[in-house]
Amino acid sequence: MAESDGGTKAKSTAGRLCVICNQRKAALRRPKTLEQICKECFYDVFEDEIHQVIVGNNLFKPGERIAIGASGGKDSTVLAYVLSELNKRHNYGLDLFLLSVDEGITGYRDDSLETVKRNEIQYGLPLKIVSYKELYNWTMDEIVKVIGLKNNCTFCGVFRRQALDRGAALMKADKIVTGHNADDIAETVLLNILRGDIARLSRCTFITTGEDGPIPRCKPFKYTYEKEIVMYAYFKKLDYFSTECIYSPNAYRGFAREFIKDLERIRPRAILDIIRSGENFRISTTTRMPEQGTCQRCGYISSQKLCKACVLLDGLNRGLPKLGIGRSTKNIVSGERKDEEKKKKGLSFHGKHGNVEF
Repeated sequence: MAESDGGTKAKSTAGRLCVICNQRKAALRRPKTLEQICKECFYDVFEDEIHQVIVGNNLFKPGERIAIGASGGKDSTVLAYVLSELNKRHNYGLDLFLLSVDEGITGYRDDSLETVKRNEIQYGLPLKIVSYKELYNWTMDEIVKVIGLKNNCTFCGVFRRQALDRGAALMKADKIVTGHNADDIAETVLLNILRGDIARLSRCTFITTGEDGPIPRCKPFKYTYEKEIVMYAYFKKLDYFSTECIYSPNAYRGFAREFIKDLERIRPRAILDIIRSGENFRISTTTRMPEQGTCQRCGYISSQKLCKACVLLDGLNRGLPKLGIGRSTKNIVSGERKDEEKKKKGLSFHGKHGNVEF
């Protein structure tokens, strides 16, 4: 896919000079601006735009320990490479390491983790891997067997988010950076509108989230187009895993993704326009928003008595996997007194460098 896109762009610009340096032949047309530029200038503007986002939003402070969410895919691989380069070039003073989650998807995650292990050597960054099996005693393969393919992404998304936080806390990270790009954020804005999820809509365009939680998350690729990430990885010949998750074809997000791609073909700036619209949404002061608290069972951040991970996990362990699908937790909270003893035995999630027993 990457080679096809890169090759097509190169052929369409053959014989024309780069509009930036006016010296070298153009090798591609930028999806974001439609400018015809050479590879060298593309590398420069691509990396500089990310640097400006980092500096302009004060994403990091010198001396911070940063966990790079690494899946082996194009986004996280380019993020690890670029952030490592910018850290050295601009003297950010960051202590970087790779953090991967093994969801337990045979034929997909096991292969992609091999890519991450190569990245560990290629970029000289330490790697920590946490797994669903060790954290939840379930793998996604096992979950899909009991839940099917309709709601599996709900389980994976919730578990993955908490797994990243747990792994980062165990490694004493100050922040987590993820490879969420402009396309991803535009999709999320649309999904939250379609779902009527006001709480998430109000914060889904934030470049840093979770500042009131255990570990903040940053998105340096917030304004970076997916196509440009693919082109960067292609021309730089970066080592990444390009196969889509075998359980995701039926994901609801896929429909929003196709819609975004259609808009981009008509008007490339549509992606940024959707993000800007999301940034400018204002929630009415009369709208009742969920109050942030902590899960009574594991101590993780939650607006309910039980966090979503505990709700889903409880349903799986009770043989009622669909119990956790939806927004109600009444059927599960009833047994909370019995869970208090478990909590006292070490099921807690304290802030950045505090207790992380589970």
